[in-house]
Amino acid sequence: MCHDQKVFDPARMGFRIVYRANETNHCPGCGRSHWMVGRLTAECAYCATALPLETGRMIGTGLFRSRGKTDGLAPLAA
Repeated sequence: MCHDQKVFDPARMGFRIVYRANETNHCPGCGRSHWMVGRLTAECAYCATALPLETGRMIGTGLFRSRGKTDGLAPLAA
């Protein structure tokens, strides 16, 4: 049996293409640089190639976050 002692090896992962904000990003499919940017991905406006965003943060309207302790028995504001 062959066991891999090193689980994560960045050298074997290869080159990862991502969309970087505030930089000129050329599409790997068609070479153009017009993008439709969403929350998690950016899509080429010409050939529809989708790339993940470099920053994987979750921001925007409609996202729910809990901050600290909440009292489940507290009355709701009307």
